[in-house]
Amino acid sequence: MKTILLVDDSRAVRLAGRRIMAAIGLDVLEAEHGEEALNMVREHEVDVVLLDWNMPIMNGLEFLKALRADNELPQPTVIMCTTENDMERIIEAMQAGANEYVMKPFTEDIVRGKLQETGVLEIA
Repeated sequence: MKTILLVDDSRAVRLAGRRIMAAIGLDVLEAEHGEEALNMVREHEVDVVLLDWNMPIMNGLEFLKALRADNELPQPTVIMCTTENDMERIIEAMQAGANEYVMKPFTEDIVRGKLQETGVLEIA
């Protein structure tokens, strides 16, 4: 079973994400900000990160840059999941190493599709 790390400072978003990921059949880990997420990637086998942009302590872009710059860390698939819909922000995230980009609010179908597109899930 694949493991997803939900990184969002909103408890409600993490709860909704947890329900969706369980329905898809993924194990779920959670982090409230990028610093906590980096620790989770160090300590657990993480296949994919669903990453918010706007968070305290370390935002999603800072996390993404730190993750991609550290050759010692595993490199899971990263899907930005945010309300940031400006094309410049999307390009910035993709250039920093995001594999995909999802707008909030997200649905199970949208997330499943992105997981299939990135190769995390097999296409049924």
